[in-house]
Amino acid sequence: MAGDDITEDKKAAGTIDASEKSFKHTSNSDLHVDNSLDIVTTDGPAPKRQKLDHEEVKQETRQSQPKERVRGIAPVKAEFLVSSDEPLKIVDDDAAEAGTAIDDRAGGKSDPRDGDSKRGKNRKKQGGQNQNRNYGHFEDAIRLCNSVTYSNEFSPKTCKFGERCNMCHDLRKYLKEGRREDLDTLDGKCPVFEKYGRCTAGWKCRFVKSHSEEIEREDGRKELVLQNSDAVDTNEDPDQRPGVVNVVSTDTKWDLARRKVNFEKSEPYIKWLEKDTDITRKFHHAKDQGSEEANAINREEIRAQFVDPPLKPSEKRKIYFGKETPVLAPLTTQGNLPFRRLCVELGAQVTYSEMAMGMPLVQGQKGEWALMKAHESEIAPPRFTSGRDTVVKGYDNAKDLKFGAQISGNQPWVVMKTTEALTRFLPHLRVVDLNCGCPIDLVYKAGAGSGLLDTPSKLEKMVRGMNVVSGEVPITAKLRTGVRDDKATADKLIERLAFGGSDTRSRLGAPGCAAITLHGRSRQQRYTKSANWSYIAECSALIKSYKDKKDELTDTANEADQSTQANTADEKIYFIGNGDCYSHVEYFDHIDNAGVDSVMIARGAMVKPWLFEEIEKGQYLDKSASERLGYIEKFVRYGLEAWGSDEMGLGFTRRFLLEWLSFTHRYVPIGILEHLPPSLNDRPPRYQGRNDLETLLASDNYKDWLKISEMFLGPAHPSFKFQPKHKSNSYEIEAEG
Repeated sequence: MAGDDITEDKKAAGTIDASEKSFKHTSNSDLHVDNSLDIVTTDGPAPKRQKLDHEEVKQETRQSQPKERVRGIAPVKAEFLVSSDEPLKIVDDDAAEAGTAIDDRAGGKSDPRDGDSKRGKNRKKQGGQNQNRNYGHFEDAIRLCNSVTYSNEFSPKTCKFGERCNMCHDLRKYLKEGRREDLDTLDGKCPVFEKYGRCTAGWKCRFVKSHSEEIEREDGRKELVLQNSDAVDTNEDPDQRPGVVNVVSTDTKWDLARRKVNFEKSEPYIKWLEKDTDITRKFHHAKDQGSEEANAINREEIRAQFVDPPLKPSEKRKIYFGKETPVLAPLTTQGNLPFRRLCVELGAQVTYSEMAMGMPLVQGQKGEWALMKAHESEIAPPRFTSGRDTVVKGYDNAKDLKFGAQISGNQPWVVMKTTEALTRFLPHLRVVDLNCGCPIDLVYKAGAGSGLLDTPSKLEKMVRGMNVVSGEVPITAKLRTGVRDDKATADKLIERLAFGGSDTRSRLGAPGCAAITLHGRSRQQRYTKSANWSYIAECSALIKSYKDKKDELTDTANEADQSTQANTADEKIYFIGNGDCYSHVEYFDHIDNAGVDSVMIARGAMVKPWLFEEIEKGQYLDKSASERLGYIEKFVRYGLEAWGSDEMGLGFTRRFLLEWLSFTHRYVPIGILEHLPPSLNDRPPRYQGRNDLETLLASDNYKDWLKISEMFLGPAHPSFKFQPKHKSNSYEIEAEG
């Protein structure tokens, strides 16, 4: 396998040689460009080669001729291939798309016996998704009381539990027996303290020696002291960490859980909607009174019962999508804050939270609200070029930001209350996006996600209601082509979201959808075939025709107030395409030929997050192994900042790093490919990289991923476990630290 050629002395953390373990980006002066392929490489000058005789030159010339490209297999150059009898592994991206993260958050249980060694250590697994994955636990052996955690040894805070407290109050005992020793990775320095001058983990920090000392007092006693301990506010919400925004207070979540929050917009609108739906049902099922005239009178009597909604939408903040704003998709599990932060740094201009379940948000569940946290870099405005023809009237880039929330729900009242809660309690939201494409059974069978694709009337009510209660925050939607392969329905849904249904547009106007994203796959198809960009182009042309079609479909006397309809002062609905984008060439091709305003990138960003940088620079970037390792180090640092530098924070950072590495190993360096552009759906044959580190990064064995994590996080907790989402990567039942 691809990490087995590493010599034993290089396997240990920190022993990669200097050229392979240089974590800093190569300066521009060190770059050399292969203009024939429009590739920038960062590996330094090409190695010297020994002289060859005439026959050897002819043989090498024949071998260097590009081979015909084989569909589904990455075209690796012959000199890097490694002979192997093992069959080519096909990774199941359906298994990786959502899986257990959604199951757990929606109430699914993880089986603690999962991965029991009694099943056999070396047992092979079938392809597909690992269900009920168990990550073990990663906690201190002794729990230190918070009254001690952030204080100097001789001046602990008062413990509010007093003698009833069952946690440790003896600091020296905790440091000696209750925790694992300090880490010497990352130069032994706490990344949180190093950046912010304070560490929210206090004495629990696994780098605590870097920001503590022992001081001898005048009486001869020696006291353990935290540096800058006064900078840590012990009364601050524990979820509030430096650089993190959209943190909802514990009190707010408690109020939601105890139903003490007054949904002053949603409640009256929901009551009106229930009555309106009942009247609509009567109108469509009016009994025939025996004559055409009597039937018409009956319908008019019912029509007279319709009343206007109790409130109208507020004026919306204008948004913008364009060629210079590549979008990072909402990603389950991997769409976490540290990964989004890395992608923003590399050029992502629009980001989304992981898909959050509406009902748990309304109920104040901590785990779901945690998905709404964003990094301060995500609240900066997206890149913007003035003068674009896609800019709507009134757009102010200074008021725009990158981060939006995506939610899922199966009833109008659920998404309305969710939207009102989000826009009330989160100060930094670009949009609230309704997921109408999640294919996971748990979501689909509940009538949410892609279950909405076959219920257009309900979908319209949801978007319309969300638009009413969202304040200035625009509402958007993400669709798939349809539920089944042979029945694309997105075109009709898009028209409905643009104008409203035939029975509502004349009296209620357009629902107010500011942007629509279309993933070019059906629910049934999932990732078994490539995304259908031809159909995306058809839908894009349909949207472009709406400005002319608007007068035909809309009764201007009853048209909705334009100020309440996001972007529609210019009859503009932004349209974003999604599916299989893996290079700047494909990105610009989709914009130019499919006619989309921008492209949303999902798996491509997980495999190659510098894709956003390639889009910005308009060229391939052949990243060196050391530079790619540098991105891993950045993710670790960002993870420790987001989740903490204590044992728990290290465990979460390691877990999500391993989840990411289950995608990054699929990257095949541009410099060893025979054909461009690379394809996201190609799987590499067995190959060896240009150095040992590149080979290690290409390994599909999760044990090698653990070795990579140990370079920065040290040995895993003895009880830590990891299983890849893809069973094709699971060589054993469990991975233990």
